[in-house]
Amino acid sequence: MKAAEAGVHIFGVRHLSPGGAKHLLEYLDQLQPTAVLIEGPSDASEEIRHLTHKVTKPPVAILAFTDELPVRTVLWPFAVYSPEYQGMKWAKENGAEALFIDLPSSVTLGLQDMKRQQRGNGQEAKPAAVEVEEPSAAEMRDEESLYSRIARLAGEYDYDMYWERNYEHNANAGAYRAAVLSFSAQMRELAEEKELREQPSEYAYNALRESYMRRQIKKMIAAGHEPQKIVVICGAYHASALADLTESMSDEELAALPSRSTKLTLMPYSYYKLSTMSGYGAGNGAPHYFQMMWEAMAAGRPEELPHLYLSSVARRVRGSGTHRSTAEVIEAVRLAESLASLHGGSAPTLRDLRDAAQTLLGHGELSVVAEALARVDVGTAIGSLAEGVSQTPIQDDLNRLLKRYKLEKYKSTVASELSLDLRENRRVSSVEAAYLDLHRSVLFHRLTLLGISFAKNRPSGQEGATWAEHWVIQWSPEVEIQVVESTLLGETVEVAGAYVLRERLQECRSIAEASALIRIACQCGMTAQMEEASRVLQNLAALSRDVVGIAAAASELSTIISFGDIRKVDTAPLVPLMEELFRRGCLFLLDASGCNDEAAGSMLTAINELNGISLEHGETLDEGLWLQELQQLAERDDRNPRLSGFACAILMERAAISAEEVAAEVSRRLSPGIPADLGAGWFEGLSMRNRYGLLSRMSLWEQLNNYINALADDEFKRALVFLRRAFSTFSPREKTMISELLGELWGVNVEQAAEILTGELKEEEAKMLDELNDFDFGDF
Repeated sequence: MKAAEAGVHIFGVRHLSPGGAKHLLEYLDQLQPTAVLIEGPSDASEEIRHLTHKVTKPPVAILAFTDELPVRTVLWPFAVYSPEYQGMKWAKENGAEALFIDLPSSVTLGLQDMKRQQRGNGQEAKPAAVEVEEPSAAEMRDEESLYSRIARLAGEYDYDMYWERNYEHNANAGAYRAAVLSFSAQMRELAEEKELREQPSEYAYNALRESYMRRQIKKMIAAGHEPQKIVVICGAYHASALADLTESMSDEELAALPSRSTKLTLMPYSYYKLSTMSGYGAGNGAPHYFQMMWEAMAAGRPEELPHLYLSSVARRVRGSGTHRSTAEVIEAVRLAESLASLHGGSAPTLRDLRDAAQTLLGHGELSVVAEALARVDVGTAIGSLAEGVSQTPIQDDLNRLLKRYKLEKYKSTVASELSLDLRENRRVSSVEAAYLDLHRSVLFHRLTLLGISFAKNRPSGQEGATWAEHWVIQWSPEVEIQVVESTLLGETVEVAGAYVLRERLQECRSIAEASALIRIACQCGMTAQMEEASRVLQNLAALSRDVVGIAAAASELSTIISFGDIRKVDTAPLVPLMEELFRRGCLFLLDASGCNDEAAGSMLTAINELNGISLEHGETLDEGLWLQELQQLAERDDRNPRLSGFACAILMERAAISAEEVAAEVSRRLSPGIPADLGAGWFEGLSMRNRYGLLSRMSLWEQLNNYINALADDEFKRALVFLRRAFSTFSPREKTMISELLGELWGVNVEQAAEILTGELKEEEAKMLDELNDFDFGDF
């Protein structure tokens, strides 16, 4: 049975088409149908009442997601100028029934899973785009693609330009619908041969969709709607296929299709995501431009679009500091209209307008107007929904929290910066207001834990978990999808975060990871998970001799304990655990210091961390044990010399070693006959702390000078590596002070010594030192 014979009216459109939406509304007003059937997931028909809610502000999207892991998603977006969206609104306003008639989302996701399995087995399969009849950006760039062929045959720059000139600016309503039906039939003839040969799965997917849509159309007729009172809104590609209703899907065929259990929700969308630059193949490159077109058409003044577009570009160019006159805007409009006339068009296309903007407003330079064009073309609009409309529980919870913590204004596609002060604000009356920034911080950290990229922490330049935090906040459709995907983890942000922490703790296998999870739990305000993470860390630490990992974990706990009161978290249970880790770090320090030069870098960090903990929590830790182990390390000749020198420097800094003991150790370590890697390596470690204390000891520099002079050439070259590395960390002021000391030793004035020490290396000298870094001294 032909749809035409049955009396069903097929209206083919492009999915983001203001021209299509305008002609559709005129067609609906003329026919006054009782049923409007729309290409979209049939199980989402209940969402139409929310999509057409008076508070709903496009762009918005229907999102389907699987209700079991791994989460799979698929979405159907709508702009205000989408013909489907305008068709829904017309149906609501005119008392007609509106339904979606495409495959249910459960089947769409089931077919996608099947395609993934086929790809895994090496079979031909490509993921189906949500809107398969729309060309992707890659297809339009491909010279061999169907869409490029159409544009080339029409003499247009690309397919978008072809479509806009021939359909968006087609003012003849009857001609528009007939042209789309004719275009659909011819395009399918060109496409099907290619699909059958190169993409059989894509052809089969389209055939399934069309068979199901025919089934749904026939069901509406059987339900009592007169065929001539039914209008079907579908993509142009499907229009000619749905004109024939004979081959429709049977119950058996539908039952045989793969399916996944799914849920549906609505979500705000954005113009950026609709634009092809973000990778959405069924979008368009200029959603805001097409909104301007829609508004001009709705106002009955489509001829004003070139003036609106080019004046908007000029305003942004002026805003960036480049003056452009009104006369230049007028000339740009005339140029765009002339370019359109050359192609036989009735109105300029976006390409014509952009060319005119570059020529007149950019004075031939695209760079001058590129940013302005992008902003006018794409825009920053993000949609919104009525509160509680078709939301998952976690979406509702997040929206409630954003409102509670005064963060709703940051729900924008434009990135904003927010600085938080976690301390109590004593100038406000309520407790919640006093700790508003702390509550915000907890929320942001919980979202980060869930992988929801709404807020990104930026380093504040302060050490540890202090009272200041800096965040960059930006909303996007991806963020909304991430929120929906977290539904399976819990019904609220807090419950979902607790679930993720428990899972990560069960998989935790290192003390460093366990200590990081304790900090995350603290930042997220999750006391129960902090206690659980502490037990995991304690069990892992009991079996570990890794001083680097132990020190890092102890340092993490020290930071949490020091600033825990700012976050209003009870950190007292962490103190015994930190003490235990510190004790183990001390006891295994000597053994761990018998390492090579490469591993010594990590050990230096560990010693620094343990010493910092000792200084910060000296009243609760065994400080005597720490100094005792440092003393042993400083005296041992069979440990890494850099670490021994570093231990000696800390003991000097803490006045735990006398001046006579230091002099004796310097004399022993830098005496003639000591190999360069031992002597110079020890000095490098010694010079890494307490610089001004070293600079005040003339005897040290005399000893170093005598030691270097006593080295043979080969040993001197070896020593250069350690000495260069040591002195590279000195500040210019410290180098000047060293030059004064060495000037006295060498019998030259300070300026000469400073010139030698602080002057730029000659090219050959720099090259020689670089080569020494990589030299294998084992050959000597």
